[in-house]
Amino acid sequence: MVSTSPLPLETPSPAHICPYDQACSYLEQAAKELRLDQNLLVMLSHPRKVITVSIPVKLDSGEVRVLAGHRVQHCDILGPYKGGTRYHPAVTLREVSALAMLMTWKCALLGIPYGGAKGGIAIDPSRYSVGELERITRRYTSELIKDIGPSVDIPAPDMGTSAREMAWMMDTYSVNVGHAVPGIVTGKPISVGGSRGREMATGRGTMIAVREALAERGKSLAGSRIAIQGFGNVGGAAALLLHQAGAKVIAVSTGAGGVYAENGLDVPALKSFAAQNHRSLKGFPNAMPISNAQLLTLPCDVLIPAALENQITEDNANQIQAAIVAEAANGPTTLEADRILEARGITVLPDILANAGGVVVSYLEWVQGLSYVFWDEERVNRELEHLMVQAYQQVSQKSRQREISLRGAAYMLGVGRVAQALSDRGLYP
Repeated sequence: MVSTSPLPLETPSPAHICPYDQACSYLEQAAKELRLDQNLLVMLSHPRKVITVSIPVKLDSGEVRVLAGHRVQHCDILGPYKGGTRYHPAVTLREVSALAMLMTWKCALLGIPYGGAKGGIAIDPSRYSVGELERITRRYTSELIKDIGPSVDIPAPDMGTSAREMAWMMDTYSVNVGHAVPGIVTGKPISVGGSRGREMATGRGTMIAVREALAERGKSLAGSRIAIQGFGNVGGAAALLLHQAGAKVIAVSTGAGGVYAENGLDVPALKSFAAQNHRSLKGFPNAMPISNAQLLTLPCDVLIPAALENQITEDNANQIQAAIVAEAANGPTTLEADRILEARGITVLPDILANAGGVVVSYLEWVQGLSYVFWDEERVNRELEHLMVQAYQQVSQKSRQREISLRGAAYMLGVGRVAQALSDRGLYP
């Protein structure tokens, strides 16, 4: 394996499946298919910049706590860096580095002029007050002020963050430069330059990818049986859109467990129920309780892992009964599990395609922010539809031409475009 880290990153425990090593493995597979020059591979294997900052924050109790914040900028050969900001206890520099690399290939695959980045702080946001989260976010933004900007690096929300945190980031940056800069972040509230359609974008992109995959098999969303692990921003949006399209969403889950209904769940009612019960699905009427592990192995047409990474592993891959797995989460399928699913003839819609709707509409929001001309939701959704369908068709065609998996085809396209741009621009000095 190519040496992938210019800095001493954390060493994962042997039992942990490292997302960074996994991302590098997919890069190497694509490089082999592309017959990529070894020098280009070495350059693409290393992030351009790895930033770790101290974030001193005064808690409501008066205690001062010092947190560590990360921002990894992988490659800006196609344009400014782009990527989310994650607040989660499991955030590590290795995880952030992996996600930054995946974002590079995702943007290239969708034809978006961005490079990949990712940021995060290892905290559980539920354990902090709103005031504490605001102070954490503003100090984190201040520490990164020289490394972000609308033409440098544009953060976005991710796990544990939302439009609220993006508004704080935008305000902090704007106050520091002396004027409003709506293009500094995406995923903002509409009131401060956000885009219509952004909240549902990742789930909508997943729905489109699933629809296209079913259509290639002579099927439609109407009547298809779908199980979704995760009922947050992505899983919840995908569930609602699929339900509206006539699909039977037979099961959904959160970290605390889920619910199952043989003939399909009433998704709008379930969303209201979860909102009234602090995201808990326990006790939802006309449904049976189900664990996350059970949900993954249900017989269905489409399984959508929309929660955390490493959910489908070599331990349960042989028990998956879905015809299609659509990766709405980042890295939900391990390397070995991916091989098992491919050998069993199960189609996997890779994360860099299936969950790309979010970065597409983030790009559209950025364009609107730079021009100060804002679109209605119909136009945003139309642009999203075009880019997602185009990318799916290109991946599907490459898969058939090369007789490789959709994941292999997606990586060939994404990595190949970045490598070509790097070769065309040359190495400075």
